[in-house]
This record gives sequence, C-alpha cells and structure tokens, in this order.
Amino acid sequence: MAVDKKDARSGKATKKESQPLIIAKTPAEQQRLKLERLMRNPDKSAPIPEKPKEWNPRGPPEFVRDVMGSSAGAGSGEFHVYRHLRRREYQRQDFLERISEKQTLDEKYIEKVKENQKAAEERTVKRRKKREKLKQKKLAKKAKMESQKEAGSEEKSSSSASEAEEQEDDAEVPSFIMGKR
Repeated sequence: MAVDKKDARSGKATKKESQPLIIAKTPAEQQRLKLERLMRNPDKSAPIPEKPKEWNPRGPPEFVRDVMGSSAGAGSGEFHVYRHLRRREYQRQDFLERISEKQTLDEKYIEKVKENQKAAEERTVKRRKKREKLKQKKLAKKAKMESQKEAGSEEKSSSSASEAEEQEDDAEVPSFIMGKR
C-alpha cells in the first residue's frame, strides 16, 4: 500500500505499456522503427551523437634507447619491435602529409571564395553604373521632351525630326543582319 501511495504522488503510471517486439528485417524498416520510437514522445530531446574525434598519431619519441634495425645481429624478437616502430612512424608521416594537404586545399578554397566575391562585387558595381547611366539618360530625355512641349507648336515639326534622331540613337544595333553574307 505504501508503494501505491508513493507511485500515485509522483504522477507516474504504475504499469508500463507493453510494446510488441518487432524485429527489423531491412535497414529501411529499422530506420522507420527508430523514427516511430522518437515520435512517440516528441517533447523528449533526440540523442544526437557528437562527431568522432580525428585520429591523432603518437608523437615521435624524444629519446630512442634501443637503436635497432632489421639487419643481422638483432635478436629474433627485435625485428618485430623494429617493424612496429617503423609502421608507427610511417603512419605518423602519412598523417602529417594528409594534414598539410588538407590545409593547402582549405587555403586554396578560401582564396577562390574571396576571388569570386571580389569578381561578383565588380560585376555589381559595373551593372549599377550602367543602370544609373540609363536612368540619367531617361531623365534627361524626359526633361528635353517637356521643354520642347512648352516651347510651342511652331517647333513641333523640327522637334519630331529630332525625336526620330533620338529614337534612332536609342535603338540597339542588331548583332547580326539577316540576308547578308
């Protein structure tokens, strides 16, 4: 009875819901079961594993007491010790080479990103100048048209000729001409 009162106070259910045992036969089914288990209680945080640390070789020994080689005169057990030391040193050197290659690739990538940003900024500035130039040209044309309208009707005939010239100036020159060879 004391146990029942304790469980009632804590707010927990006395019995756990029994779940049927399902054995996943495929990786997709296994993943589905994991997702279902996570989604049963969405308030509970999902475990996210940390990235495994990169393997780091042991540093070279500062002082080598037993200088040995694979030559004659060494004992039969000494060759295996030599072989392990040599393998460890080769692994360390390979690791250092991989690290240096990775650093150079990272530096090249950062340099390329900076170059791309600089080129994009230059293109943006160039296009901005072009837009501003076109805008100024349109404003000047509008101002000229308004001043011509105010000038009077006698200049209409001469202004229509100047308008035609301006329209010809504004028209784009075709990059190709049809019918000519």
